[in-house]
Amino acid sequence: MRTRLAEALDAAGLAIGATPNISQSQAQTLAQQYFNANYNVSTTFGTPAPVTVTIANETVTVSDNVPVPTVLMKLAGLNTLNVSYASQVTWGQTKLWVSLILDNTGSMTQTDMLGYSKIAALKTAIQNLLTTLQGIAKNPGDVMVSIVPFTTGVNIGTGNKAAPWLSFAAWDAVGSGDGTYQNALGLPCTPGSPGCSWIAYDSSHTTWSGCVMNRDQDYDVQNTAPSASVAGTLFPAAPPKLYGHTPANSWSLTCPEQMIALTDISTGSGSSALSSEVSHMTSGGATSQPIGLAMGWMTLTNSDPFDPGQIPQYTTPVAIIVSDGLNTQDRWTGDGSTQDTSTDAREALVCTNMKSAGITIYAIYINLNGTQGNSAPLQNCASDPGKFFDLTTSGELITTLNQIGTQITHLRVSQ
Repeated sequence: MRTRLAEALDAAGLAIGATPNISQSQAQTLAQQYFNANYNVSTTFGTPAPVTVTIANETVTVSDNVPVPTVLMKLAGLNTLNVSYASQVTWGQTKLWVSLILDNTGSMTQTDMLGYSKIAALKTAIQNLLTTLQGIAKNPGDVMVSIVPFTTGVNIGTGNKAAPWLSFAAWDAVGSGDGTYQNALGLPCTPGSPGCSWIAYDSSHTTWSGCVMNRDQDYDVQNTAPSASVAGTLFPAAPPKLYGHTPANSWSLTCPEQMIALTDISTGSGSSALSSEVSHMTSGGATSQPIGLAMGWMTLTNSDPFDPGQIPQYTTPVAIIVSDGLNTQDRWTGDGSTQDTSTDAREALVCTNMKSAGITIYAIYINLNGTQGNSAPLQNCASDPGKFFDLTTSGELITTLNQIGTQITHLRVSQ
């Protein structure tokens, strides 16, 4: 009975701790709701008293007792034996920088056996996580969050078209950029053959969607500040077609929801912007986890393109990547449908570099019904085995991100 009581009270305390700016009466109501949902014991074993809630400093204490009917002890005049328990939940982490790196590829529309799609579960889970993070933000700047939706590119917004850290060199490159070789009749031709010329589709870049792709190797796996004076460090605007891609003409870019840089979740505008970002996410395109990881890392880096400033003292930088698929394509290789080991290799490098820089990485693999097997690149990307999650239903994503939210905020049962 005491064990069942403890489990229900722990759940109630964690629910209060994860709820921002909660009043005493709201805490009381929430605690009772969570207790009732988690205390599944027949009333023949006694009826619990109403839950008691005490909020003080950085702790929440919830307590209760149950008068359990006795059997043999009735002979001694003891009709009930009181079983009581108190659970104390403590906030520990004071400052966090969190980058949420979220798969928005076409396969995220897939549903599990219950008809629940991965993208729907992702939206619900991330909204819950944002609520948890907001709950520990006692002061402005305590919790900063970025959201990086990715496919084979990341949308940084067309408003950055003239940014000094952006380059259209890959877009304009003769023989490999946004165009094709054509003859005088407008038909494809072999480079070097008579009358064969390179025809750019959009030399003025008016159709650019705001999407960028991997930087030149090996800057694609680093967080080096972009500079026009250092070749390869600028972020390349992603064309809709890459003629020089391997295999040829297989690159077809669908850029997801525009990302949002580090945002203060404690403010009304910041919380609203982050929540809106999640609600507008859609699915489409192939998978390149390295570009998402690299851009997520840049949101935590004190340089262009996002310039969040120097990370404050006693602040933990965290990256959480959620993906449902194997790497199928990047700027250089991949057909967009089958696993591409070259992209896997780039992921291994960027994850190693992020961890060496002190970034804590959680990796979540949504593997419906176990059909694709384990994802070694994601598993190896996680900071340790306990930070990798292989999920076989969409619904598990919600409970897993709730668990991660509890871990990163150090919201814990302390007694």
